[in-house]
Amino acid sequence: MPTGNGSLVPEFILMGLTDQPALQLPLFFLFLVMYMVTVLGNLGLITLIGLISHLHTPMYFFLFNLSFIDLCYSSVFTLKMLMNFISEKNIISYTWCMTQLYFFLFFGTSECYVLTSMAYDRYVAVCNPLLYNIAMSPGVCFNLLFGSYLMGFSGAMAHTGCMLRLTFCDANTVNHYFCDILPLLQLSCTSTYVNELVLFIVGGIHIILPSLTIFLSYGFILSSILRINSTEGRSKAFSTCSSHIITVSLFFGSGAFTYLRSSSARSMSDGKISSVFYTNVVPMMNPLIYSLRNKDVKLALRKTLRIKRF
Repeated sequence: MPTGNGSLVPEFILMGLTDQPALQLPLFFLFLVMYMVTVLGNLGLITLIGLISHLHTPMYFFLFNLSFIDLCYSSVFTLKMLMNFISEKNIISYTWCMTQLYFFLFFGTSECYVLTSMAYDRYVAVCNPLLYNIAMSPGVCFNLLFGSYLMGFSGAMAHTGCMLRLTFCDANTVNHYFCDILPLLQLSCTSTYVNELVLFIVGGIHIILPSLTIFLSYGFILSSILRINSTEGRSKAFSTCSSHIITVSLFFGSGAFTYLRSSSARSMSDGKISSVFYTNVVPMMNPLIYSLRNKDVKLALRKTLRIKRF
């Protein structure tokens, strides 16, 4: 299989999270524990939603897929990162680098749109509760989910396809712990104009469209909540959205902090630290947020534990 149209580099060297040898082993155990929590948390939530019948609703249908995406998304980076902490040379082949880039973009973009679909679900639940079963029918939910994965697929294909056309000559040291777009563009010895144009257009669509939809959904939700007379009613309406608001804030906030910066060497180094939040911390936190702040999930967990005891 050819490595690309003009690529002369058979492999890349990942600089990793830090170049300090004394920190490699502690970081290995830290990220190993984080990954184990991520796997157990997301697999547990997937299993719980699949087993408990009263969780077979649109909101938990999207949460099921969010947990699946988080599990895959985290695995794309963490397994290679753990290997690099205990390896002398952090080498990744050209083919695996492009594969990692593709799946990073696919799962990352898909998560954006799944979170957007969840915002629309909360909008319908709060603003049009009487039409909820019609507006969020199984067919609508499937189409929203299919659209989320389709946007992830198209975005990943566009960026990865453009990356494959670049030529990498002598420089092969990626200033990151995984193959990301901007660090790879810095290594190209050919023009990156097309890549930057695609990044601006496609990236802009995948940022503006989900963000605008989420903001509008919560704008209408807030307006509806403020019209509720009772304090208890307002509290109940807000509690149905609080977990999703926290998840959206963590994912979009950490992503914006990482990418809305200059591409200087210092910014790239600082960006590696902030990248940890959306590649490792967010997938770990999502099942905890939805478990600890969600009465339905806690009730389902108690029922499952009772069944196992007897």
